[in-house]
Amino acid sequence: MRIALDARLLYYQQAGIAQYTQRLLTALAEIDHENEYVVLQSRKDRRRLVSAANFRRHPLWTPPHHRLEQLTLPLELAPLRLDVLHSPDFIPPLRRNCRAVITVHDLAFLLFPGLLTTESQRYYGQIRQAVHSAEAIIAVSASTKRDLIAHTAAPAAKITVVYEAAGPAFRPVTDAAALAAVRQKYGLPPGFVLFIGTIEPRKNLPTLLQAWAQTRHSSLVTRHSLVIGGKPGWLYEETIAQARELGTAVQFIGGVLPEDLPALYSAARLFVLPSVYEGFGLPVLEAMACGTPVVCSNASSLPEVAGDAALLVEPHDVDGLAAALQRALSDEALRRQMIERGLAQAARFSWEKAARETLAVYRAVMQPCEGSEPSQGSRVR
Repeated sequence: MRIALDARLLYYQQAGIAQYTQRLLTALAEIDHENEYVVLQSRKDRRRLVSAANFRRHPLWTPPHHRLEQLTLPLELAPLRLDVLHSPDFIPPLRRNCRAVITVHDLAFLLFPGLLTTESQRYYGQIRQAVHSAEAIIAVSASTKRDLIAHTAAPAAKITVVYEAAGPAFRPVTDAAALAAVRQKYGLPPGFVLFIGTIEPRKNLPTLLQAWAQTRHSSLVTRHSLVIGGKPGWLYEETIAQARELGTAVQFIGGVLPEDLPALYSAARLFVLPSVYEGFGLPVLEAMACGTPVVCSNASSLPEVAGDAALLVEPHDVDGLAAALQRALSDEALRRQMIERGLAQAARFSWEKAARETLAVYRAVMQPCEGSEPSQGSRVR
């Protein structure tokens, strides 16, 4: 097969879908030496993202999310004579001469429309067309699969759940110098509870701050600060104002560089993610892989990712979250159990497994019609 992966987004960002794309490319290169891969990159991106001999870079002029993308991208792709096009940003060309696989990470843009700019609404507003046009859909969790069926009427038979994984760098950091360096860089207190994520309503930080306020008079909790890492998102001002009322008990450190995350997780006494909605919840898995106990909500995909390794709480249960924080900070036997279970749970997920399951999806979309042209509905017109 000649398989193309759309990696244009990597020129513009390094987090989220870009990280997924890079890790999948790397893992596919390690397991598949037979098929030919075309890595579609921005013409401005001169890097070779994968060094394997059966992977080649192909520059594209059309930027991701461009308003004319549905007109110009098919023209750029047509000469490549692809068998499969994988769109990790889940909006494929609706006119094409190959089969399309899309990865849907979450449907936050449908469930929380206020998160989007006008341009983002235009782009992601194509989701219903995309899921019905694509020959196969990869969902990163069973929760996302259910959302696809419920909110876009995507055919269940098209959808395969392929879990993400923590990157190879996520493991317990025990080097004292590395831990001291990340503490100094971000001005971290000696003991802290960590949150990582965009500061926006679906992350449910107001509930976390209320729970933290309940525990602040405990002698145990006064030895810890709540450290919030992440960039401001939608309606972040209300969260900042609420946090100010807690004074030094809460500390914002802004965006965190990806290379600093393993040491940051390892330095934390506890990781907490009280989100009302996550497509996968990768920070939970990253924290567990670094040997950090986790408290998270029992909403959407998080129970799938956390398994029996985390303390799970209803998203808006302030008392329950406060009690879980206190337990995870004070009960040493429980902490040891959570660390052990967390490391085991994180080990169940791997990019090698994700790559093998993704490759199986590529093969499946070709199998029914091997030797024939794609259906008329997917052809360039």
